[in-house]
Amino acid sequence: MREGPLYVWKTAFRGFRAHVFVATLLAMTALTLMTLSGEAGEKTSTVKDPQVKGLYNELADKGWIVYSARNDQGYYNLFISRPNGTGVRNITRNPASHELGARFFDVGKRIFFRRLAKLREEQDYNNVLREGVLVIANSDGSSPRTLGGEGDYPWATVSPDGKQMACLYRKEGKIRIFDLDTLKVIREMPRQGIFQHLGWSPGGSEFCGTANVEGRDWNIATCPLEGGKRTIISVFSDCCTPDWFPDARRLIFSHRHPGLPSDDGGATAKRIGEDPKASWTMITMADRAGKENKLVVAEQYRHLYFACVSPDNKYVIYSRLVKDGSLAGPMAVLRLADAPILDGPWTAAQEQYAKNAKRGPILHLDLPEAFHPEWTYARLGGR
Repeated sequence: MREGPLYVWKTAFRGFRAHVFVATLLAMTALTLMTLSGEAGEKTSTVKDPQVKGLYNELADKGWIVYSARNDQGYYNLFISRPNGTGVRNITRNPASHELGARFFDVGKRIFFRRLAKLREEQDYNNVLREGVLVIANSDGSSPRTLGGEGDYPWATVSPDGKQMACLYRKEGKIRIFDLDTLKVIREMPRQGIFQHLGWSPGGSEFCGTANVEGRDWNIATCPLEGGKRTIISVFSDCCTPDWFPDARRLIFSHRHPGLPSDDGGATAKRIGEDPKASWTMITMADRAGKENKLVVAEQYRHLYFACVSPDNKYVIYSRLVKDGSLAGPMAVLRLADAPILDGPWTAAQEQYAKNAKRGPILHLDLPEAFHPEWTYARLGGR
């Protein structure tokens, strides 16, 4: 009976079921891995322009970005994704507070950010990084540690070696430097007009920030840690949200150019409640001496803020706020090699300000409105 027809049939059936089981298991494993990595369901076909699609594909393995966006309950959580918008993961999942302004440090192993219990109805980017409590965590959001209490360590920025932290105390006119482990004050120095968005240079020798100096408001300035006079980087006023290039040779920041007329005589600005004389906002880069300011990207009727340069100095990510002073907006990415760019069919800026500007490519990320993206090439969570 062991070698009879019935035995052969049963053996074959068991073999068939085993093959089906293995195939099903492999398919489910692949789908799970795709879902965990955020690749499942990504609609690359929605990117129609060949040049933009090339940029999309180019960014697929260029590290990670971290940003703040609202979760399903309406709170801002921290998310990470690939810089082309794939591989999205919520790394805080906090249902009852807002996490904002994450920055990588310690070679991408850790992040620091602000945690706020609530936001004001008209909360804007100018104040959020000095409110709430400061939190340090691993880059995947695990092991969070709160430093101090409400409002402590405002405008925090961490040294390149991850050992010290500097904070900006506007009313006291000071920048204080702390040992990050003990939180003891190491020393303090004059803030030299800087009043927000303090940033420690990758070289470790300078701070940058938004400053009111020499009778001019809203400038970008740097000041050395070891004494010496500040340097005004921006050519014009109405500048903010500065950040360093990773090579520490240049800075990138937001700039409003009120001298540029709108393309439609201000009709759109009036309709959406904006100042017709300030319809243009742009991202600008400048050298450390402030002698060479260059346009990166400009757009009419959007407010371009929070520009961050990729670790290899080749790309820029930024947010496009609908309303000036608001907190978050859709993100976009471009190559610096393609700059200057005008995002849209505008002519006024091209005629008076950016005669050699291109119209792209720009990748507008299919992600929720975001606050203050930050970029790293470090492996996060083992990836």
